[in-house]
Amino acid sequence: MDVKLEPSWDDLPLMANTSHILVKHYVLDLDVDFESQIFEGTIVLFFESRNRLEKQSGSTKETCRSESNEACRFSTPEPCHSPVTDTRTSSSKTGYNDFAICGKGEKDTSGKDGNHDNPEQASGISSSKYCCDTGNHGSEDFLLVLDCCDLSVFKVEEVDVAAVPGIETFTGSSQITFVSEELRNQIVHELVTLPADRWREQFDYYAHCSQAPGCGELLFDTDTWSLRIRKTGAQTATDFPHAIRIWYSTKPQGRSVTWTSDQSGRPCVYTIGSPVNNRALFPCQEPPVAMSTWQATVGAAASFVVLMSGENPAKPTQLREGRASWHYYVTMPMPASTFTIAVGSWAEMKPEICSSEDLAAETSLTPSEADFRCVGVCGHMEYPCRFQNPSATTQEVIPHRVFAPVCLQGACYETLLPLVRPCLSAAHSVLGTHPFSRLDILVVPANFPSLGMASPHIIFLSQSVLIGMNHLCGTRLCHEIAHAWFGLAIGARDWTEEWLSEGFATHLEDVFWAKAQQLAPHEAWEQQELKADLRWRCLQDEVRNYPEEMQVLRPNKEKTGHVSDSGSSVIKHGLNPEKVFMQVHYLKGYFLLRFLAQRLGDDTYFAFLRKFVHTFHGQLILSQDFLQMLLDNIPEEKRLDLSVENIFRDWLESSGIPQPLQTERQARAECGLARRVGAEVHKWIRVSRRPQKRKRRETEEVFEKLLPDQLVLLLEHLLEQKTLNPRTLQSLERTYQLSQQDAEVRHRWCELIVKHKYTKAYKDVERFLQEDQAMGIYLYGELMVSEDARQQQVARQCFELTKEQMDRSSAQVVAEMLF
Repeated sequence: MDVKLEPSWDDLPLMANTSHILVKHYVLDLDVDFESQIFEGTIVLFFESRNRLEKQSGSTKETCRSESNEACRFSTPEPCHSPVTDTRTSSSKTGYNDFAICGKGEKDTSGKDGNHDNPEQASGISSSKYCCDTGNHGSEDFLLVLDCCDLSVFKVEEVDVAAVPGIETFTGSSQITFVSEELRNQIVHELVTLPADRWREQFDYYAHCSQAPGCGELLFDTDTWSLRIRKTGAQTATDFPHAIRIWYSTKPQGRSVTWTSDQSGRPCVYTIGSPVNNRALFPCQEPPVAMSTWQATVGAAASFVVLMSGENPAKPTQLREGRASWHYYVTMPMPASTFTIAVGSWAEMKPEICSSEDLAAETSLTPSEADFRCVGVCGHMEYPCRFQNPSATTQEVIPHRVFAPVCLQGACYETLLPLVRPCLSAAHSVLGTHPFSRLDILVVPANFPSLGMASPHIIFLSQSVLIGMNHLCGTRLCHEIAHAWFGLAIGARDWTEEWLSEGFATHLEDVFWAKAQQLAPHEAWEQQELKADLRWRCLQDEVRNYPEEMQVLRPNKEKTGHVSDSGSSVIKHGLNPEKVFMQVHYLKGYFLLRFLAQRLGDDTYFAFLRKFVHTFHGQLILSQDFLQMLLDNIPEEKRLDLSVENIFRDWLESSGIPQPLQTERQARAECGLARRVGAEVHKWIRVSRRPQKRKRRETEEVFEKLLPDQLVLLLEHLLEQKTLNPRTLQSLERTYQLSQQDAEVRHRWCELIVKHKYTKAYKDVERFLQEDQAMGIYLYGELMVSEDARQQQVARQCFELTKEQMDRSSAQVVAEMLF
């Protein structure tokens, strides 16, 4: 079925023609230049044409051809036969010596705007400009379309993989006597289809091929969202070169990474989780169906640490004086959007010496150590899978490292580091096998626009989670750990179904955190009910404040998962700056899963969830995949009126509050923790209503000590009061030390300050807006809506101090509020 692409202003187009050809592996070789604020170097892409895959599965018909709306006749340039020499002065950084050539069965012992004003300049090939020449009677060539923006592309060339020593092993002959395009493509096909237990040999050849000479420059051009590449005479994806090298650099204003300073004032750069994903970091295929492996070598000044979403804990290799390179790789095919990098002067926080049992539990298991006795059990494409490794399945705590700017070391040792082991262990106790072999955790700069972000093998956390008690840090860490299963190992086939990632992570964070704290069942239930109360209040605010069309969890309805004939598609509202701050898909997804768990009972639900993870890890899913398998596992007596269609109608395809949730909230009774908060609220209301000069016999109110979530609920109740006098606000702050609490509590405290114009505490608002940028956006609106001159001045002054470093989407939203 063909889907016509007509993106609105806030839609994100995915342009790559993945129905014709797929990237199977990327090799990146980049240098970081902090002075120019760019990454520069090459990327080599290894392809497999989709029609070849179809033929392998029984199809004999050629299905891959260029689209009429993409094909564009152009004047034929003179072919380039001579290899292109790498003229860069830096030494090679590919780092293929990390891999030892080893045959099958041998034991391994080793541990997103790319416009160019001048089309000719854009191509970088003086003889290769092309245009729509209707007078050209030549046949149409296949057009490779990659997702790309904010990049300067200098040259694109075919890679002569046949020139790699030893590559003849993939041709079935002892030596290569004649090199053709078909032979090169056959070599790449054999390379990308090597079995999983030969991954190290495969990656070694990828590295050697990435250093092979070029054998002809290719025609290319860029537009706002894509890089388009042709080879004259290659009319199908099968004929198109299956290994190409792109020479490019990022741009300082590129939207995939942010160049900033860390909390110690040192320069750094990191992928910020941009709406355009990684297309402004490297040309790629963005659609999630384009699952690929990668290896990357990044050169930087020797004083910097390079962290990436690779499965190996890389160490630096010294190059010329003052430079070092870092090499990472992944063997599990993943969407290009999951690639993550952070370069800075990060300090590593090392835990105290562990017991022998702890060390044994954390022993690193490389993919080559996997026991393949269970091959065939998994439903994903072949790769070295931890679910097939008996040692990995029992590993409660995977090896982990914690990094942060130097000035935050103390806070990390005190708050974050002690939580990692119990949270990882809790996650394993609920879901079983950790999908990834290791974990880095990095506390990122203050301009990070959320509390956390998970990628394969690495988690980013905001500095906001380090302040106050460990509650916010623990819950957020659990949320991001949950994404290893839901969002990464199991991904959404259609990105509009974000609830499949965020709903699951939100539901699981409560379960993981209760186990990490070793709470008794009743205590865990109380905490989770209190959290549900808070989320219910938040969801009600969300549906009041955001457009109805942005409240739907399955907006494409029956067209969910559909793409155009080429594989391109559109993510509705993907570029809307407000969408970044919405929590509807978190909350409605959470309440749906909570509803289903209550219907089945926790024991039955989580036993099913482990079964689901084992069935679908390494794959992309749609909502119906989860729901249908769940319903198939529900006994008839518990299913009642549940069906996939009813859940779609009531929960996923409607705006507003789902009716089953509305009914459940009206019938429920408050939990004990919430009732105690209610009693404290009444005490504070009495305090606020007392006259300033009280009778001497009047007794002082005695306030209970409250948990962080109880404090949040208390402050939300007090926000509903029309007036609170300054004396009461001062007493409130002193009683609970609100300015020293976690960011969730301090956010509500700042709302109270703004609402009641409590000028003595404006410093707390200023501090929050500057140091807690991940949560401060809403406060700017409150300061401006008040129409109070001093409050508006606070907002503008804080924005002026932070706008240069602020995340682009955040800055855009705040600027619209202020000006």
